Amino acid sequence: MDFLFDIGFYGVLAIFLIALIASAIKILREYERAVIFTLGRYTGTKGPGLIIVIPGIQQAVRVDMRVKVLDVPSQDVISQDNVSVRVNAVLYFRVMDAERATIQVENFMQATSELAQTTLRSVLGKHELDEMLSERDTLNRDIQELLDAQTDTWGIKVSNVEIKHVDINESMIRAIARQAEAERERRAKVINAEGEQQAAQKLLEAAQIMARDPGAMQLRYLSSLNFIAGEKNSTIIFPFPMELAGLVPGVDKAMQGLQAARRETAE
Repeated sequence: MDFLFDIGFYGVLAIFLIALIASAIKILREYERAVIFTLGRYTGTKGPGLIIVIPGIQQAVRVDMRVKVLDVPSQDVISQDNVSVRVNAVLYFRVMDAERATIQVENFMQATSELAQTTLRSVLGKHELDEMLSERDTLNRDIQELLDAQTDTWGIKVSNVEIKHVDINESMIRAIARQAEAERERRAKVINAEGEQQAAQKLLEAAQIMARDPGAMQLRYLSSLNFIAGEKNSTIIFPFPMELAGLVPGVDKAMQGLQAARRETAE
């Protein structure tokens, strides 16, 4: 009986020791770290790979070091120009220091989410609606820098912030559409006025050139005649300057005959 008792005792002891050793051995993946507490005090960070944790004396808290994606819930924001909008965003961050992420904050995921919500409202509330719609890159950078500075004490690095949606009510959408239409009309009028100004300037320059050189006026007159000749009109009546009579064959003799007839009639 004593022999059987000894076998049973040692068997139980062996099983207990095996279970104790198995619970002491921890295997951490490449992206995991273990924050070790010995009798409640921080004694180091271990991993990745195989680590030994003394059961009952030491405690290991696993921390995932990979980049995490946090969807920031929609927030009601009043812009600087008193427009109410709903904005949501997505946040990318990772734990850089497992010790601080475990000791300095109770739940770094929840803390980062709450901080992102308040920061989103604070930053966007300082800008007008037009800036929210057209300058998202700048706003994303401002929010990221502010969050990164505030979460640094928790051992967290905020790598990127992206504003996903800016929801506006229907009445404001119609007002923005009217504003955009008015802006397009204004630009069209400005472009038309600039075109008229440039055309007037060119005409003035052309007039000054022709005023300095009478031959330029004659060339312009001949060009106009050429254009009129291309039109399909049955009869064309146009003034003919005396200076051009010598340029057209037969016109010079006709003009001389017309002048002689006028002199005879006058006599």
